[in-house]
Amino acid sequence: MQTRFLREFFGHRDIWITGIVFAAGTAFTLPHLDQGAVWGALVLGMVLYALSEYLIHRFFFHLPPPKNPWLLRLLQRLHYHHHKDPDDLHLLFLPIWYSFPLVATVSGILYAVSEDTVFTVAFTTGVLGFLLYYEWCHYVAHRPIQPITPWGRWMKKMHLWHHFKNEQYWYGVTNPVFDMVMGTFKNEREADRSDSVRDLEKSNG
Repeated sequence: MQTRFLREFFGHRDIWITGIVFAAGTAFTLPHLDQGAVWGALVLGMVLYALSEYLIHRFFFHLPPPKNPWLLRLLQRLHYHHHKDPDDLHLLFLPIWYSFPLVATVSGILYAVSEDTVFTVAFTTGVLGFLLYYEWCHYVAHRPIQPITPWGRWMKKMHLWHHFKNEQYWYGVTNPVFDMVMGTFKNEREADRSDSVRDLEKSNG
């Protein structure tokens, strides 16, 4: 892989800020990895992020255009305009003003329930680690990069079907599990090309 892509990815402000917070969480968590509950918290964070990746993408980012101007502008920034111009680097990453409050809210709820700082930090570290993995998969899907593994090449192809064939399918960016469970995985050859695949504001959801 050309080093320019690594520099481009890790040089993006929201990525390196997320990376710093993830590194701090990892440093805090490492001394506690002799506890099974800490491993469980890490895995729970990753699994819940993978689930939220699908649910938010399908049920929020692909909402029919709302009448509320503020919500419409929010969806345009977070996703609608990304479908119009899938290769615009500015629209490729989730902004931290969106992702960090969500992560903080869920982590705050977990701490309120568990009253366990180590467990909560481990959970948050798992979430942020999977968020960075998501961002990398999404970045690779939209840049002229050939993934090394067959899995990576298939996931890239699947995501591009979502952008250029039909936006009603293939919501998963890191994995197809929830598409298969929720009925939004389809044989690409059997899917019709959507008229609104590049313009979600024409979509009825």
